[in-house]
Amino acid sequence: MTGKGVNRMEDKNMTDTTEKKTGEHKRLNGRNIADNIMKGAIMLILAIVFVLLADQLVSTPFFSAEIESKFSRVGIFGTTLMAIITYILGALLGTLLGYILSPLILGLVWRVIQRMENGLSDFSSQDLLIGTLGLLFGLIIANLIGLAFSRLPIIGAYGPIVFSIIFGYAGMSIAVRKKTEIAGLVGMLRLNKQGKEKEKERKRDEFSGKLLDTSSIIDGRIAEICSTGFLEGPLLVPVFVLEELQLIADSSDLLKRNKGRRGLDILKQMQEDNYVEVRIINDDFDDVQGVDSKLVRLGRKIHAKVVTNDYNLNKVAALQGVVVLNINDLANALKPALIPGEQMNVLVVKAGKENNQGVGYLDDGTMIVVENGQRHIGTTVPVVVTSALQTSAGRMIFVKIANE
Repeated sequence: MTGKGVNRMEDKNMTDTTEKKTGEHKRLNGRNIADNIMKGAIMLILAIVFVLLADQLVSTPFFSAEIESKFSRVGIFGTTLMAIITYILGALLGTLLGYILSPLILGLVWRVIQRMENGLSDFSSQDLLIGTLGLLFGLIIANLIGLAFSRLPIIGAYGPIVFSIIFGYAGMSIAVRKKTEIAGLVGMLRLNKQGKEKEKERKRDEFSGKLLDTSSIIDGRIAEICSTGFLEGPLLVPVFVLEELQLIADSSDLLKRNKGRRGLDILKQMQEDNYVEVRIINDDFDDVQGVDSKLVRLGRKIHAKVVTNDYNLNKVAALQGVVVLNINDLANALKPALIPGEQMNVLVVKAGKENNQGVGYLDDGTMIVVENGQRHIGTTVPVVVTSALQTSAGRMIFVKIANE
């Protein structure tokens, strides 16, 4: 080993020794302070005791009649000079005796404390805590029983003491022996409390959540809305809606089958993206027929809003007091407003229902009804907005060809 390594080891040993000496010094200083405080308390207590004894001596007939009459009758505040001297001597004697006896008393106290520490060191902190709780419980029972026996003659005065000893020891012993069962009971109560809190939190989330119906899932725009952060969760998908999606995905009709699979894919994507929590709930109503009716009833039960594209479900839910979030309403609200008189170019793609009407579409899918536009099918014509019709099913804009 090199000299530097030896020096480092010596420095480390010196540091450890210094730390030990410092800790020992602090511990001794703490004990010296405690000894001085207790010594002063003992001297004060003995001084007070001897002053009280001196007061009893002063009040005796012999002291009053013989010594005071011969010594002096001069007094201060009604107290004779001899009594004052007696009190002072008693205080000095008590203080001196306390100073002499305090080392013996302190030594006895520290030995008792040391024995208690040695005895308690064999017990774990769990045993001490449970034993203390058992002792307190036993003393409470002893006090209650002692009150019932306190009025009995002879033994009534000693009943509470005997009961406190018996029930205090019994409570402590039983608690220590049954510590495993008590700890298990406390843990069970804690788990039950945590379970109730989680259940309350789950119900609170459901109350603030939104129920998704089949049409909103298949539509797919709900995933884009969630990704933008405009819709807060959790989003609740009832098990009967999931079953309807599965039935649609297993349909023999190609279009329905594609829609059902698209809905399931969108749900999986939303769960993986984790923009909003998507939760499957198992609430179902066997006495209710139809997914829409079950959805409205569930919304009333958990006070949740319903997200849908279904115009009829929108009306039925509103009639029963369930708040509805219609994605079509949101989409229409986000479309740019067209003011009557505004001009634009429209491709007329087909004939309308009325005579000579043509129909075109904006880029966002809004239907444009062109007055006298049937003869312009297949061509793009300049038009002027005359009016607009806004509904939950969508928006229609009525226009006429410009310069006609």
